[in-house]
Amino acid sequence: MPHETKPLFRDPTVPLADRARDLLQRLTPDERLGLLHQHQPPIERLGLAAFHTGAEALHGVAWLGRATVLPQPVGLGATWDTDLLRRLGDLVATELRAKHAEDPAVSLNVWAPVVNPLRHPAWGRGEEGYSEEPRLVSQLATAYCRGLRGDHPTVWKTVPALKHFLGYGNETDRSATSSNLSERTLHEYELPAYRGPIEAGVAGAVMPSYNLVNGVPAHTSGDLLAELRSWAPGSVAVVSDAGAPTFLVSVQRAFATHVESHAAAVRAGLDSFTDNDADASVTLDRLREALAAGLLSQDDVDVAALRMLELRIRTGELDGAADPYAAIGPEAIDLPEHRLLAREAAAKSVVLLHDDGTLPLRAPERIAVVGPLADRVLTDWYSGTPPYAVSLARAVADRYPDAVVEVADGSDRVALRAASTGSYVTVAADGEVTVSASGAGQETHLDVTDWGDGLLTFGSVASGRLLTGAGWILRADAERVGGWVVQESFRRHHHADGTWSLHHVASGRWVRVQRGSGLLAADGTRLADAERFTWRTVASGQAEVARAAARADVVLVAAGNDPHLGGRETEDRNSLELPGSMAEIWRVASEACPAAVLVLTSSYPYVLGPGLPGTEGARGALVWASHGGQEAGHGLVDVLSGDAEPYGRLAQTWPASEAQAGDLFDYDVARQGVTYRHLADEPAYWFGHGLSYTTVGYEGLRLVQDGDTTAVVTVHNSGDRPVDELVAVHGLSPDLPVPAAARQLLGYARVRLEPGARAEVPVPLDLGALAVRHDGAMVLQPGTYGVATGPSAGDLRVRAELTVD
Repeated sequence: MPHETKPLFRDPTVPLADRARDLLQRLTPDERLGLLHQHQPPIERLGLAAFHTGAEALHGVAWLGRATVLPQPVGLGATWDTDLLRRLGDLVATELRAKHAEDPAVSLNVWAPVVNPLRHPAWGRGEEGYSEEPRLVSQLATAYCRGLRGDHPTVWKTVPALKHFLGYGNETDRSATSSNLSERTLHEYELPAYRGPIEAGVAGAVMPSYNLVNGVPAHTSGDLLAELRSWAPGSVAVVSDAGAPTFLVSVQRAFATHVESHAAAVRAGLDSFTDNDADASVTLDRLREALAAGLLSQDDVDVAALRMLELRIRTGELDGAADPYAAIGPEAIDLPEHRLLAREAAAKSVVLLHDDGTLPLRAPERIAVVGPLADRVLTDWYSGTPPYAVSLARAVADRYPDAVVEVADGSDRVALRAASTGSYVTVAADGEVTVSASGAGQETHLDVTDWGDGLLTFGSVASGRLLTGAGWILRADAERVGGWVVQESFRRHHHADGTWSLHHVASGRWVRVQRGSGLLAADGTRLADAERFTWRTVASGQAEVARAAARADVVLVAAGNDPHLGGRETEDRNSLELPGSMAEIWRVASEACPAAVLVLTSSYPYVLGPGLPGTEGARGALVWASHGGQEAGHGLVDVLSGDAEPYGRLAQTWPASEAQAGDLFDYDVARQGVTYRHLADEPAYWFGHGLSYTTVGYEGLRLVQDGDTTAVVTVHNSGDRPVDELVAVHGLSPDLPVPAAARQLLGYARVRLEPGARAEVPVPLDLGALAVRHDGAMVLQPGTYGVATGPSAGDLRVRAELTVD
């Protein structure tokens, strides 16, 4: 029997492009077409297994069960730490490889990171991005992608796909609205966020956004996709967002038929259709019709198929034992080193916004931890299932084992009596909800949490679970608020006679009592159908907060958002302000205990009203962190206690008012005068702001030009504690023929300073950031620019001049 040589496509020593072309030539036209859907069938005669694109890995492996949950990207952006982001990406890639080893159907093409700049704080998906500054986004995304990609020269640990290209920053009507970008906005603000990871060759794919760009659907914006691909040292696959190909006709009405739209998408550069879930037949039939009608050629199909083959080959799928990551087994989840890294990331993402001397904590004997996030660790839509979760209250008890720690979440404990029956809403231990009790006992007690914007959740004392309307018959068996469509939130309507009715938000129906069974059902179509309840307050949440705070040496007020409510994917924020209920918990607690810290855990910035720390005449300290994952509590307490120095610095400006943030649907940041680059008025907290527990002086800045330009910044720690200082250098533009941004980041470095230490910190500068788009090109205009640095973009204490000829 003659010896058979290994097929070229299975030879790891052969260049990627040659392997992909060899494999493509072995496929039939229909097999090639089959590569253009997310779910690709096996090709048994060539030994190819089934494959699909897409695994979620935004801040840990998501939707695949137990996995390490890291801080949200908006918190990771506040670390300004590319080495940390690279290590986190490597952790996530290891755990995805572990999932793949357990189940080969798990894709090694990861749909992460999100590189849309955080233009407006009302965007519901702001939690998924890193920063409002596109070049900082680019650097952090490149670092995360490096970790995801791994360091093997040919095999990628995972293949990252950048999201979402391009001009995506509103959830309201996101598939119907057009993001209108001027040439300057496009080239100075939007595109730079993507360029770093693409040029570095660490992103193997990109996902277009749902919106239109200047009236053209992003999924058929061929010129933009071609420009992005022109930066890459290798091929870049383009994978659609879920359902977006269908939306080209059904929502955007950009094409008359799906056959035309699918053909246009492939010609524009789309390689993979994520549509109709696992049913590829709908997409493939449309593409076959397009081929038959001459709207597509076989060459068009082959180009897309070739890019998908290259993506697959990169994963080591065809390398057998030569895959260097094949040794990662299913046990590589929640490793001890992963826990340590998760805690490091949680601590480094904490930002100290304001301190009146309360922090760091000084060995308190009695500590009150109050507010809705006192003993909760919340996860978002793109989180995995954490193996454990450490809340703020638990972490305080861990850190101060000899102290008395008292917890009060600020929720009112109520009992609801139905007007139609005179009986109380009653919850059985198994979660069944009826109107049956004649008196108000523990089985009738519900803890009501106000999340702002009228959104309420009800926790049953009897079942220990949340009230949910999933399935229209109400039960109290939900472990948390969650799901694509949240079933656990309600609003209440106040009647003139003092009774209340409940509206189930997800279904849009009113809660009523069923005749005969006494069950509560969310199926009333009119307010007139709704049951009227007498609302008895059994215990006041604010009173409990006041009592706990009055007994404490220090009170920590834990407020913020639930990532599934009031701003998330599909839902923009209605208000930027901290909910009034939470602001009132702060006032109650801080009035009862002079040593008070407002600990905000949220997916976004807040507009802070009067009486909150940092506002005029108010006392107390203010700390912010994003939802920090499984080690959220430890990360916060490491900083609050002073065991870790405050490390985080804002990567997104906190506006002083709603108006200062601008129009959510206007993408021209320059014309609006928004983001730190263009602001004329003082915000609440500038881009780059973040305090430490010591005093850092900025004593000088000089420019060194040796081919490249470096700013050398002299900083001095005059305090008695060490500091991890962020030294960020900004460019200040003079009056120019083409007006440029008032200020923009040119470079940054982090430096560790011991007490009393002085250092000269070299910061390489990217002078290309000063260029403007003019006459179809990026132009660095002659003039004398300021180069300045200081604690934030609005507090630039030393400067030098840079003359551009």
